[in-house]
Amino acid sequence: MTLWLGIPLGLLVLAMILVLSSSIDFRFRCYKHGKNDLLELDVITLFGLIKLHYELPRLVFKGLERGVLGKFKETGTATTGVDTVKEEQFDKERFEHWRENIQLAAKSTRGLKEWFRDTLSHVKISKFDWSTDFSLGDAADTAIASGAVWGLKWSIVGFISQWVKLKHNPRVFVKPVFQDEHCFSMELVCKGKLSVSYAIYALFQLLLRVLRETGGIGQWRKLLKQMRREHRGQSLE
Repeated sequence: MTLWLGIPLGLLVLAMILVLSSSIDFRFRCYKHGKNDLLELDVITLFGLIKLHYELPRLVFKGLERGVLGKFKETGTATTGVDTVKEEQFDKERFEHWRENIQLAAKSTRGLKEWFRDTLSHVKISKFDWSTDFSLGDAADTAIASGAVWGLKWSIVGFISQWVKLKHNPRVFVKPVFQDEHCFSMELVCKGKLSVSYAIYALFQLLLRVLRETGGIGQWRKLLKQMRREHRGQSLE
């Protein structure tokens, strides 16, 4: 009897060790060349057993009021097995709604900003490549602008390095194109990971911070229910 109990218990402990020793690996790619746009996000965890791929192949600017329209695609082993393709509208009203949700989450969680910063500090970036080619149509203007673009990009990299760990020096390129026509192309590739063990610990810490805030659990339940309803509504569309 002890043997029959010991075998499943041992397998359970082994499974827990494997899960805790794995990591959440991600790869983000942003590409733009002329009218061709592409946003990609790949997430892999549990040694490749769970894979997710998100893709936004094109963004269309519809004006200040209507915002940006994009076709969103989701695939991977963690989905229902059927590729999900839907259009997403990113307008002023939607961004305002996101801002309200973030404010509600912050009010319902004690020290949410500190928790978020601590969690990001354990994200390890193994690759950060960012290249930009452009022309303003005038050689002199392009040369002057290239210096400003260099400064802006390194300022952004410096800001990012305050939040996450950069394991290797980022590779940043700016290539001015001296031609009479306007052109712009850009590619950003970022790879990194977060250990599953720390992700579980961070979720536990988040739960404690919610419990310490008066009414935190109730507010989070309300927020999550609202987000699920919105997700169902967008899926039906």
